[in-house]
Amino acid sequence: MIKQPSIPTNMLLDDLRQLCALPTVFGQRDELSSAAQRIALMMRQHGLHTDVFTTPGAPVVVGQRTGRSPWTLLLYHHYDVAPPGPWRAWHHDPFQLAERDGALYGRGVAAGKGPFVAHLAAIQAMLATADNLPCSVLIVAEGEGLLGSPHLSTVVRDMQDQWRVDGCLASGGERNAAQRPICYGGAKGMLQVRLTTIGANQPLAAGLGVSVPNPLWRLIWALHHIKSDQEEILIEGFYDTVEGPRRSDNKLLREAHLDESGRLSAWGLGNFLFESTGVGLVRTESTLPTCNVSSLVVEPQSEVALIPVAATAQLDFQLVPQQSPQAILDLLREHLAAKEFADVDVERLPGGYGPAATLLDDPFVQQLSKAGNEVFGTPFDRLPLGPFAQPLHIFTEAFNVPVASLGCLRPYSAINGPNEHILLDDLVRHAQVLMEFMTLLGNQQAKGGDHESAVGAT
Repeated sequence: MIKQPSIPTNMLLDDLRQLCALPTVFGQRDELSSAAQRIALMMRQHGLHTDVFTTPGAPVVVGQRTGRSPWTLLLYHHYDVAPPGPWRAWHHDPFQLAERDGALYGRGVAAGKGPFVAHLAAIQAMLATADNLPCSVLIVAEGEGLLGSPHLSTVVRDMQDQWRVDGCLASGGERNAAQRPICYGGAKGMLQVRLTTIGANQPLAAGLGVSVPNPLWRLIWALHHIKSDQEEILIEGFYDTVEGPRRSDNKLLREAHLDESGRLSAWGLGNFLFESTGVGLVRTESTLPTCNVSSLVVEPQSEVALIPVAATAQLDFQLVPQQSPQAILDLLREHLAAKEFADVDVERLPGGYGPAATLLDDPFVQQLSKAGNEVFGTPFDRLPLGPFAQPLHIFTEAFNVPVASLGCLRPYSAINGPNEHILLDDLVRHAQVLMEFMTLLGNQQAKGGDHESAVGAT
């Protein structure tokens, strides 16, 4: 084992304090553009050669550094964050870093900005004690990760011939019951859809509900044909390409233990759906796609009893290998038409991408799990996928490389709620894992190791 340098904690905190002060809520283009310039400067200050790529949305910031080995690890990050919600629910200003009892509070500290500055701290630590990094690194930080990465693929395609990429690592997911990060062999895909129904050309009195159509009822009836009360997705053909876990994956699924009690306590739940637990819960989250209703809106909104002019519902799908967003969109439209809901408008929202999965016995994923042994004293649990989507498919499609994502969250991190927080030690260890991982990758290349990887179907 190579003794790694210490993580510069003060620098990590200073970087995070600067980034948390930037209100980079998704969709706020001016704030995101200003933040991109600050992130680019921060990358340069840590020894990276930096470019900022403008897009119709938020900029994509890219930092590069050549290492002793030409083998190049791409680190995917996003710097946009969820809205803070009511500030009165926070114990302090959500856009100011706060420290209390070893925990860091602020919007983005656990999802987005925290893992990003941890990786910068790891790179800075290695450069402070050596002339160069063990392997080459390419950091891609976008500002539309929470919107489905609508412009990331354009930047990657434009730079595909100029970038070398041999593997991609993201920060996503959670810790297991022993509070060690989980290593995922990829991430689910994303498809976001808006369903719209239209009624009269003006809001009408509620009493006319016996003689005129209510677009909200029409929408509710359409949704009833999409998902049952038993959580089954009813779209004809939706599950046709979904495959179960491989035999070798089943062993890893049985060995993984989610923090079930921590989740239920932090989320205020009595149990999971169908009282799932143990390996059944792990298998469900790791291998099944989802369909979720994330919003239901009528126009106009009013406290007066009215028949609305229009009603919309936003659906988001998280997809597993062999499912493509366009194919699922086509199936949804065909299904609604077959159920006599052809009048429901189905609009695909910007962004979205396919799933990306690397086999868990791939050397890239195994090396990441091994890096956990150096930091936590035991290899990481490995799971095929987790209950989250990331645009890793964009990188597998462009470069045909293995991908993985490493958990950083705890159940109480509250990345979408008030008082988002993370332990400082969690970020320090996240940085330490990157140092170990890059060292393993660089050493393997130096020894002439085989980096041919089996990238799963996407």
